[in-house]
Amino acid sequence: MNANDQNFTPVSSKEETTFLEGPHSRWRELKFVYGVLKEFVYGFRKLHFLGPCVTVFGSARFNEHHPYYELARELGREVVKLGFTVITGGGPGIMEAANRGAKEGGGRSIGCNIILPAEQKHNNYLDSWVSINYFFIRKVLLTKYSYAFVVLPGGYGTMDEFFEAITLIQTGKTLRFPVILMGKSYHSELYGYIQKMVQEKTISPEDAQLFLFTDSVADAIDHINLYAIEGFGLKKKKKIKPSFLLWESK
Repeated sequence: MNANDQNFTPVSSKEETTFLEGPHSRWRELKFVYGVLKEFVYGFRKLHFLGPCVTVFGSARFNEHHPYYELARELGREVVKLGFTVITGGGPGIMEAANRGAKEGGGRSIGCNIILPAEQKHNNYLDSWVSINYFFIRKVLLTKYSYAFVVLPGGYGTMDEFFEAITLIQTGKTLRFPVILMGKSYHSELYGYIQKMVQEKTISPEDAQLFLFTDSVADAIDHINLYAIEGFGLKKKKKIKPSFLLWESK
């Protein structure tokens, strides 16, 4: 698809187009950095009391009648039984399903929403959420608080999140948290392409073992239990209380 395709509609705001113009005055660049810092601080303070999380990635475009929606919903119910908070991108589809399952399972359900012209509204199954302007800040927040990452079927954004997670592990920028790729039929060609990378020696054989490929919620839960709970020695810790002086709230 290219810009001449009649179905291609580029969407951007004045802020994005200004950012892509290149260097600006030092004052404008400083204002941009301050805005980024302010958004990071906002996200850190808002999400500070979550406890250990499992992040669930997936498409915003599946409705509640889709099998993958139900798969994510079941996953959310089971994850909270391990004592984790479920955190997603906060939107509809797979994200909503995982948050919904977490609520049904009696656990905590958190969203880290991205502000977009479409698909940006947070779902109705969140105990708390933040709304973020920049994708890179959102991805940091979805990574910072999690001990495991579950990737269900999705589009470009989901693939970006999946490959960033395993790249961070591959390069040693994060510890080896469990990553689970769910949806064997949907991801079969992707999985095959990763095996081709091994054959072509663009990644090492052990790099193809950085994630579990499964359709089974039970296998996913066992993997999280083994590599997140037992692997990192997670146990209940003394809760950090919010500080009134820092305008913190749960």
